Amino acid sequence: MTSHPPTLIVNARLVNEGREFDGDLRFVDGRIEAIGSGLAARPGEIVIDADGSRLLPGMIDDQVHFREPGLEHKGNIATESAAAAAGGLTSFMDMPNTSPPTLDRDALEDKYRRAAGRAWGNYGFYMGTSTGNIDDIRAIDPLTTPGVKIFMGASTGNMLVDDPAVLDAVFRDAPTPIITHCEDTPMIDAELAKYRARYGDDIPVECHGEIRSRAACIKSTELAISLARKHDARLHVLHISTADELALFERGPLIRADGSRKRITAETCIHFLRFDRSDYARLGNFIKCNPAIKNPGDREALIRALAEDTIDVLATDHAPHTLEEKQHPYLRAPSGLPLVQFALNAALECVHEGRLSTAQVVQKFAHAPAQLFDVKERGFLREGYRADLVLIDDTPFTVEREQVLSKCGWSPFEGTTFRSRIASTWINGHLVWDGRRLVGEPRGMRLAFDR
Repeated sequence: MTSHPPTLIVNARLVNEGREFDGDLRFVDGRIEAIGSGLAARPGEIVIDADGSRLLPGMIDDQVHFREPGLEHKGNIATESAAAAAGGLTSFMDMPNTSPPTLDRDALEDKYRRAAGRAWGNYGFYMGTSTGNIDDIRAIDPLTTPGVKIFMGASTGNMLVDDPAVLDAVFRDAPTPIITHCEDTPMIDAELAKYRARYGDDIPVECHGEIRSRAACIKSTELAISLARKHDARLHVLHISTADELALFERGPLIRADGSRKRITAETCIHFLRFDRSDYARLGNFIKCNPAIKNPGDREALIRALAEDTIDVLATDHAPHTLEEKQHPYLRAPSGLPLVQFALNAALECVHEGRLSTAQVVQKFAHAPAQLFDVKERGFLREGYRADLVLIDDTPFTVEREQVLSKCGWSPFEGTTFRSRIASTWINGHLVWDGRRLVGEPRGMRLAFDR
């Protein structure tokens, strides 16, 4: 990685570890060197006057589908990480349901090779679980992956894992955190059959939340938690979508007062905070995702759960599909939304609405993923840490299709006016987004795990 001139950001409103305070920050050779007040500029140093704008650690997205290898017509590591950088997401963890799926060490390292020199953000890749790769899971080097992903009855092919013996072995033997997609497929299939009997092939998209029901989510989440407790495994349940599931999780900070860490944690996603069932009439398949967006009461409960520390992490589940694919009828339209470019803007709307503080957004979108996955030297504004930084400007803008950097070329937020924008993104000390366009070249590094 080439060197970059030392940079001093002055007159910023720094947000870090539960505090907001006025100060300055200097980074040199890709690392934060000093945080303080009244830092004096040095000869040859780039000086940026933040003029009171908020300076945050770069966001760490623990759940993306960048579609490479095998599904590059939807997106790839280069295009989707570029969109993420424009959105202030400086590190990402990519899911294993690619083609071929990431089920062994060779497939995992192939993804890291693909990302080198092409990823705008810092990158980690999950190992997947199938009905036949338990030996590969046991052999994982914990320093090579954020964790092991299980699609618990909610995917396709041999990545759908609902065999009790396989699940028991994974929860017993996985050497890393276990990450789960929790929906019960037999329950979903039964509901789909009911709606087919009623509507034939013309099922309204508004029924998606009933077909992929809350009961299916609850049953699968309860199973995952029971297995984690049985084996004392570290479990992280992805994309919680219902108010009902919240009672299954411990309320309180991820890192407790005695320094211990929750063993079972929960995540929700930005679209569950900004959309609910009433939005299907306007957006249709453009908000079709799994698990499904559900009722207004679920949306409100999830925001409260973030504020109350029942939900530990906020992510995107960025999963692009082409415009043509999304315009198919409900049964043929794939599930998933492109979200990385405007996720932080959308989260900050909760701050403008008085539902969350900026410090809480930073905790859920940066600090907690770093802590949960043992990410080394990222996710905080700390001296010696990597200079992954985001400057926020409270200038409203309206999302237009022409702004979308994801390869799919559309966003469910088109027409939405956000009250904050991403003014600058630095990754490893390099400016990569100047508020209007990408700058320079990809600067992402392989994530390191301090385990």
